[in-house]
Amino acid sequence: MLSVRRSLITPFDRGDIKDLIGHLDDSIDQMQKTAKAITLFEVPSFEIHMRQMANIILRCAELTLESVGLMGSMRENYGRVNAITEAITRLKEQADGLNDQDINALFLKSRDGNAMAFIVGNEIYDHLEKVVDRFEGVANRIRGIVIEQV
Repeated sequence: MLSVRRSLITPFDRGDIKDLIGHLDDSIDQMQKTAKAITLFEVPSFEIHMRQMANIILRCAELTLESVGLMGSMRENYGRVNAITEAITRLKEQADGLNDQDINALFLKSRDGNAMAFIVGNEIYDHLEKVVDRFEGVANRIRGIVIEQV
């Protein structure tokens, strides 16, 4: 933020930069909340579906890093930036589908009376899904900036 305030010329509106920083911060905050929940609940291992969600989150983070890196020259890179934001949206849709399947599988697995395993697993899946939601928020904000600037 200090760099934004000190610079005279930015590639796009300072308010947009501040808003984008806020969305990025929300993503990081949600990842930290997820890690905290995993630690607090002493989750010893991760279901295959949790690992799949984590892989989606990792891919969203990689795509976000790439798209933010292209923001300084978005006019030249608007096609790639749009493709990245669309890819993040598709990953979010994929994560939503996985989340529904995961909760159902967790329920069926916990039917034998292990309610605590269901509660903890459901909480972790909820956190993972929220991380992907936050990355979609970043992608939507980037898409909005590109629309305004190009």
